[in-house]
Amino acid sequence: MYKDAADTIVGNCDTTLFLGGKESGTLKELSETLGKSTIDLMNTSDSRGTSRSYGLNYQKTGRALMERDELAVLDGEMCILQVRGVRPFLSKKFDLTKHKRYLLLSDADKRNAFDIEAYMKRRAKIQQDEEIELYEF
Repeated sequence: MYKDAADTIVGNCDTTLFLGGKESGTLKELSETLGKSTIDLMNTSDSRGTSRSYGLNYQKTGRALMERDELAVLDGEMCILQVRGVRPFLSKKFDLTKHKRYLLLSDADKRNAFDIEAYMKRRAKIQQDEEIELYEF
């Protein structure tokens, strides 16, 4: 819908919450945003011949904190939160059923679901002299 302006909208968000997914563009962007970390590599070699020789090589290299394939298989209980000014972090998702007002949701009790048809009927019963805006769904 926004085409070229979509990046501007996302760029003005101070907080991003990744709950999981497998869309390639999102995974690539998130992997790049998370950045890289320096890791130590140690390689050993052992040559056998007329005279045996050993080799040990230490090397520092960069690695993405999370590659796209790792993000695609992120545990369903985990999320990644990015807040402006703070390094992104991995966290457990909040269990909605533990919220003190969970029982007010339609997930807990279907009677709590919003009935748009009943709302529109109630709204249509206004005085004839009153000016209204009526939207059809």
